[in-house]
Amino acid sequence: MESLAADLRTMTRTPLHDDHVARLREIAEEITVPAGTMLVALGAPVDTFHYVLEGELEAVDPVTGGRYGDGATLGPTQFTGEIGLLTGARAMLGLRAVADSRLLAAPRDALLELMAHIPEMSDIIVTVLAGRRRRLLESGQASLTLIGMDRDRHIRAIGAFAARNRIPFRTLDLGCGEAAAVAESCSITPSEPAVVFGRDTVIADPTPRRIARLYGLDLDLGDDRIYDVLIVGGGPGGIAAGVYAGAEGLSALVVEDATIGGQAGTSSRIENYMGFPTGISGADLCFRGEVQAMKFGTRFAVPRRAAGLERQADGLFRVTLDDGAVARARSIVVACGVQYRRLPLERLEAFESAGVYYAATDVEARYCRDTEVAIIGGGNSAGQAAMFLSRYARCVHLLVRGDGLADSMSAYLSGRLEADPRIRIRTRTEVAALEGGDALTGIRLEGAGVAPGDDRIDSRALFVMVGAAPNTEWLNRQVDCDAKGFLLTGEAVGRDSPFATSLDGVFAVGDVRAGSVKRVASSVGEGSVVISKVWEHVAAQRDREAGRAAAQ
Repeated sequence: MESLAADLRTMTRTPLHDDHVARLREIAEEITVPAGTMLVALGAPVDTFHYVLEGELEAVDPVTGGRYGDGATLGPTQFTGEIGLLTGARAMLGLRAVADSRLLAAPRDALLELMAHIPEMSDIIVTVLAGRRRRLLESGQASLTLIGMDRDRHIRAIGAFAARNRIPFRTLDLGCGEAAAVAESCSITPSEPAVVFGRDTVIADPTPRRIARLYGLDLDLGDDRIYDVLIVGGGPGGIAAGVYAGAEGLSALVVEDATIGGQAGTSSRIENYMGFPTGISGADLCFRGEVQAMKFGTRFAVPRRAAGLERQADGLFRVTLDDGAVARARSIVVACGVQYRRLPLERLEAFESAGVYYAATDVEARYCRDTEVAIIGGGNSAGQAAMFLSRYARCVHLLVRGDGLADSMSAYLSGRLEADPRIRIRTRTEVAALEGGDALTGIRLEGAGVAPGDDRIDSRALFVMVGAAPNTEWLNRQVDCDAKGFLLTGEAVGRDSPFATSLDGVFAVGDVRAGSVKRVASSVGEGSVVISKVWEHVAAQRDREAGRAAAQ
């Protein structure tokens, strides 16, 4: 299966060409730093690009304070940073001078402008930075330490957020020697779960948003910035819109309430997306798109949920977010997709993140080893989850309410499910009740397909992947929807674009759009194509703004 920057040893060290360095000198200041100087502190904004002319720099392990990893040093012809440089995120590692060093220091904004004009230089820098992020993820060393994730649902939610947003973290079980040592250094109770940043900074009342702020993912939007296009939703459609908006010179912001990649980003293996004959994980596919969009200047803010929409008298849109912040834009692309429905089961919410899950990734898989696992659903997402979890669980029970797998499931996938001895497809079967104390321990079944004595599964993991509720409440009924809440577009609302909604300047792509094909490739295509109409609307809006300014 293909993944991003597979040859890490090469990709994390590819040098710039001499002509690239010459152009870099035009925007950079030459500086000298003495040995032992901390050039970048852990958690500091990444706002400068450093190119090494002479000397040596080293990445600093956030836990030990020593050199990070195996040979994590940079010498002449190499440059600093990882993918967060593209957005001005916060440093995941510190950076220290090993010897007296002479460097070129370029402001991030000037570097991005230079990269936009020199694609060969951009390709090298982006590939190296992305490779370094992957190396961070795979190294097992990280600036974020989660203690007690195996026991605490809130810590587990932090782990899921970090994993899906490619924030490196390490986990320690309560009671282990290293967890006790960390607790002592932080002056916290060794028997209590905790989240620790760096060596000894304990995050009080940890939430995904607090973690996002640590790493600069939760952007300070400000009230004075006006974006050409605000893209609500960071799934494949939203990412594609971000790529094409940035490529066309539009200022774009993508807001996502949970994970860049959406539901597609949690897919363990996508095999029917063109160009990846051996398959690719949804996370890797979406990460490639996110990096591509960032290269063109598109910004991402997560976790941010749209809570309200208002169109001002001047034609601009104000989107209020769940924390009260406001983002203003000339146009809106709604790409927030759908979410799995909560089933009417007693104590369902109490078991969420403690046995009930809505995605099957490496984080959830660790709780499925050598146990019975149940998945509710008969579509592609449920099927892909079953194939993935069968590598960990003793048996995966695929619970389907109907007489068979959904007609929308790909034939290659249904064939594999039926042939896998560790997957049991149980048709005409529904969940009747959930059992357990603080965590799920069992599932009761009902339905015509349930045989006497076979109505219970001893399980600590239930995955709900059924139903599709569109995320459209925040639009406050200002945009026409069908009876199920999906957005009407095109001819249904008298528009010439298949993605234009009933509200001028608001467009919809992907699963949230009524009548859309629920496939990753379709969402990517819609997100790409919609930008031509977005551009037309933005151009007209700019003309109106210029006219009003001239009249004043």
